[in-house]
Amino acid sequence: MTKIFWCTKCVVASTRPRVTFDKNGVCTACQWAEKKKTLDWSHRQKLLDKLLSDQDKSKPFQCITAVSGGKDGSYISYMLKNKKKINPLAVTIRPPIEQNIGKKNLINFVRSGYQHIHVTPDEGAMRKLNKLGFTELGHPYYGWLLSIHTAVIRIAVEFKIPLIFYSEDGEVEYGGDLKKINDGVYGVDYQKTHYLEGEHKRILSLANLTENEAYWFTYPNDDELKKNNIKITHWSFYENWDPYRNYEIAKKYCGLEEKDTLNTGTYTNFGQTDQKLYFLHIYLMYLKFGFARATMDAGIDVRRGALTREQAVKLVQMYDDVYPEEYFEEYCDYYKMNMNEFKKTIDKWVNKDLFEKKNRWIPKFKIK
Repeated sequence: MTKIFWCTKCVVASTRPRVTFDKNGVCTACQWAEKKKTLDWSHRQKLLDKLLSDQDKSKPFQCITAVSGGKDGSYISYMLKNKKKINPLAVTIRPPIEQNIGKKNLINFVRSGYQHIHVTPDEGAMRKLNKLGFTELGHPYYGWLLSIHTAVIRIAVEFKIPLIFYSEDGEVEYGGDLKKINDGVYGVDYQKTHYLEGEHKRILSLANLTENEAYWFTYPNDDELKKNNIKITHWSFYENWDPYRNYEIAKKYCGLEEKDTLNTGTYTNFGQTDQKLYFLHIYLMYLKFGFARATMDAGIDVRRGALTREQAVKLVQMYDDVYPEEYFEEYCDYYKMNMNEFKKTIDKWVNKDLFEKKNRWIPKFKIK
């Protein structure tokens, strides 16, 4: 997009993929936030209870929760085990370039009382897919993103656990496609189009992995999926999603710890602490779309009533334009690229209608 504007109620940018605005300039995220105030959540809780009651109680696990040790997966696991009296199997896919605080939080979560499987896909294959995500899509951890869908479903099939819980549907909560606003359960097709950008087959083909290397990065075949009747759902469908509440519960009951410093590119210190490639991801997002982590965090806080729009704008001005140069050498080492090649790849993804090159890429716009 050649121009950018922002929601009149929060700070969601017009360049966000699949976002739309009403006649008053209010984004779909804010429209959904208003609708949630009058939504019949008791009805959705009944749908959740029915979904859970349909599971086989004689089995060791009634569902899978996708966790990283962070606030959201920890919160959902806690709610299932302690409020719904359901035994979840927590599954983590090891991310690239892990942060120590993320590893510590995952251990704390497991030790707070959860059975857990930690999947480590072939690291060479993960590196290939992540590098291709970076060079072909401007998505620096695409391989890991792929595996948190495919590998979790593989676990579901192998253990015959047909129900998987992910955290929030970002499309609904943060201003994207509202296709699934009234559908609690979905299949792999929705994952492929909305979360994998419809690119997973192409990236896998380019990686030219062996069958063994590709195992955790590919879906079970259609017959296996149909036979096991895999159901995928987001917890955010069943209750009013509040990331800060999730953080408070995870901190109190699951051992979640914050960073000693603010997260790169934002004013918070308790989210997205599992891997360092996330900082490159938000920088590329900023260069492509003109918004980054602070915009997302501030939008959430405006919608939950913790910030005014004016305060959010100031925070975005302070934190969104982050240049994570301190990690560049580590990224080059991970991707096995020289610095010149690495920076040229970054330049490839810049929206030059929104940014101009000086010593580094500088925005031509200012949020207002």
